[in-house]
Amino acid sequence: MVRIRVLVVDDHRIFAESLAAALAAEPDVDVAAAGSGPAAVRCLERGIAEGRNFDVMLVDADLGGNAAPPGARAPVARAVSDDGEDPVVDGISLVAGVRSSQPGVRTVVLAEKDDPRRAALALQAGASGWVAKDCSLQRLLAVIRGVLRDETHLPPALLTGVLRELTAARKHRTESERLVESLTPREREVLRCMVAGLGRKAVAERLFLSPHTVRTHMQNVLGKLGVHSTLAAVALARRAGVGPVDLTGSVVERGGQLA
Repeated sequence: MVRIRVLVVDDHRIFAESLAAALAAEPDVDVAAAGSGPAAVRCLERGIAEGRNFDVMLVDADLGGNAAPPGARAPVARAVSDDGEDPVVDGISLVAGVRSSQPGVRTVVLAEKDDPRRAALALQAGASGWVAKDCSLQRLLAVIRGVLRDETHLPPALLTGVLRELTAARKHRTESERLVESLTPREREVLRCMVAGLGRKAVAERLFLSPHTVRTHMQNVLGKLGVHSTLAAVALARRAGVGPVDLTGSVVERGGQLA
């Protein structure tokens, strides 16, 4: 018999333990539980080290007490924070992190209530399903087995709202991509530095430019993107899929071709 390994991630201990016990009663299901995002990452990594990879992760939509703002992504790959405590990681950020680091793990978000916007964010983050917490065990098992067949599961009542949200997100992304494409190569490099959180002086040192020149580039970036602050520029860049410059790699080489 092929067994399905399931990881339940919920910071409500009674719910997590009850759900894990119910699933474990199935003859073909092995279950583990984690009470936080970083704890879930550790469980997944331990499974890989032991050669017993998890197949499906069930994630509380309200993990950590609240949802991340649109576009926000918590550092789920880091197991503990600088002070030794687990950082708070919301459910959708956990989905995104696991999707990136372990794409073979299917994720299903468990929610207290239907929310088209958050369900759309979950799907964009890589979730394969959105299920009500109070659904029957038979329904949840059907979803678990379905996502392993690469199916996507949503409550019928959410379909119209989710499609509307995804269409709107695609429109915003297209507009953002068009604005970013209007930048010169050097301006795009400056924008990536801004996304990485670098200030004017740090950008100048990285790109071998004067602070005055960097200031001019930043002003041009804001003008072409039609925004009035660095924060707004970074949010637009994220929507367009622009990532931060690699701070661990070598600096941009000297030369006039990008200026």
